[in-house]
Amino acid sequence: MQSLRLRTDTLLEIATFLVRRWSGKESVTVSISDIKEVQTKIRENKVLMFSLEKYQGTDFQKYRQFRTALWYESMRLRHSSKILSNDHAFGFILNTLETRRIETIGRTLWQGMDSEIIFNYGVSWLYRPLLNTLYGNTRIVEGFAQYFLLGDIKGELSPNAFDKVQKASKVAEEFVREAIEKKYGTEWIEKKVSEIIKILEIDPLLTIPISIPKISTGIALSEHEFMKTLNKVAKYREKDFGQVDSKEISEGKQVFEEFKVLLQEAKKSENKGLTSEVVGISIPNATNVDETKIYDTDLINNLKAKFKEWKSGWKEQHVVSGDEFDEEAYMEGHRPFITDKKIAIKAKIMILLDHSSSIAEQEIQYKKATLALCEVLEFLKVKFSVYAFNTEQKQVVCWLIKPENLKWNNTSAKRLAQIKANGSTPLAEVYSLLLPTLRSKKPDIFLTLTDGEPSDPDAVRSIMHDFKSLGIKMVSIGVGPDTGDAIIIANNLKRLGYERSLAVSRLNDIPKRVLNVLDTG
Repeated sequence: MQSLRLRTDTLLEIATFLVRRWSGKESVTVSISDIKEVQTKIRENKVLMFSLEKYQGTDFQKYRQFRTALWYESMRLRHSSKILSNDHAFGFILNTLETRRIETIGRTLWQGMDSEIIFNYGVSWLYRPLLNTLYGNTRIVEGFAQYFLLGDIKGELSPNAFDKVQKASKVAEEFVREAIEKKYGTEWIEKKVSEIIKILEIDPLLTIPISIPKISTGIALSEHEFMKTLNKVAKYREKDFGQVDSKEISEGKQVFEEFKVLLQEAKKSENKGLTSEVVGISIPNATNVDETKIYDTDLINNLKAKFKEWKSGWKEQHVVSGDEFDEEAYMEGHRPFITDKKIAIKAKIMILLDHSSSIAEQEIQYKKATLALCEVLEFLKVKFSVYAFNTEQKQVVCWLIKPENLKWNNTSAKRLAQIKANGSTPLAEVYSLLLPTLRSKKPDIFLTLTDGEPSDPDAVRSIMHDFKSLGIKMVSIGVGPDTGDAIIIANNLKRLGYERSLAVSRLNDIPKRVLNVLDTG
């Protein structure tokens, strides 16, 4: 199959969708980082993957390996209660047994993964190291993993060591089978690891090289050798998977259709919104950013609940007279009748976030509030774009966080998370950088969130006339440490020519203030 390119941000988006769907955990996040092995952090609901470049083969073959690795980590999140480090024998063996257990359980729900699992085992065989290249008892531990998972070993073991590996593998299969039949979990499997270690006659703290399996140095996928390997693996696992067509598995037609859709979406993203046409506007591109630290799930859910009626297009109001009487409201002295008011959120909004050094002390909370705002705007299907500015290497930089035409997603959150609070507030310079975008996009509202006065107030007043001539409503929110300071900042901003300037001292109030600015007609 042809070799095609898949954008990292698109890969992250589909990876996040898949891992949440497979694991059943909606708050799981995925990061792509320069790590030596795939990792899942159960307590943090986080999966760390390495990039496609670490795999071998065509881009499609790399994607299949990435996708299957993601499925296994999803099953660990769903069915395991503990994941130990692979760098010592005890943890390595526990994780090996758990791989077989969660795979078997996961296949009962996700039967469409069978072909991808066999394909992945075929590739894993090619990646596994020759036992002859390993030293000491590490050779026995790797031999056990190969024989237990793949049904054979690469290279040679002494007759005595091979007997240990065969016996340990047979016992391990029985443990996994019993665990599944009796619905035992990770803790029960963990107690059985010492028996495997006893059979292999190794130290449980034996160091296992982290390069096992050797993903980054795997050999190229020769079609002939790969088909031989697939046939071997399929025969060994026939009792689990039944008879399979190795050629069909090698082609992976079902997943290729998904891959083509991703490529099309990646191409759209590349042509629309994620390629800045304006000099001075940059796009954050790091993918190993931990965006979970700026997610405030409670704030997001509370806001969504509060503004849920906006999404329906109708809002319930209490009035002096009407057809539906509310006895409870009447007893409390409120307007006793209920009526429904039509809501239409038609305004397009562009948001600019001040990331000057003055917000550094409350940077995380500031980002939590703005992320919650973006989540709710997306929830309400409002058309919006997000930019931020700071100073890097003594140069002001305006960052594109979310273009208007793309949805707010996990990748957008990563872009926001990596912007560092630094520098002054050269608002006029930033506005000048954004002016071409404003002329082409013509939002209804341009909202600036800032916690201080601009470096050049006169220049801001001057460029404000350009914005207003485009028919854009200029709104600002002054963020201060307390109510008094916030009001002073907001009043100073009002004098710069903003049509509306609001004050916020509690950062969590930012989303509600912004939503109230929208024209609900």
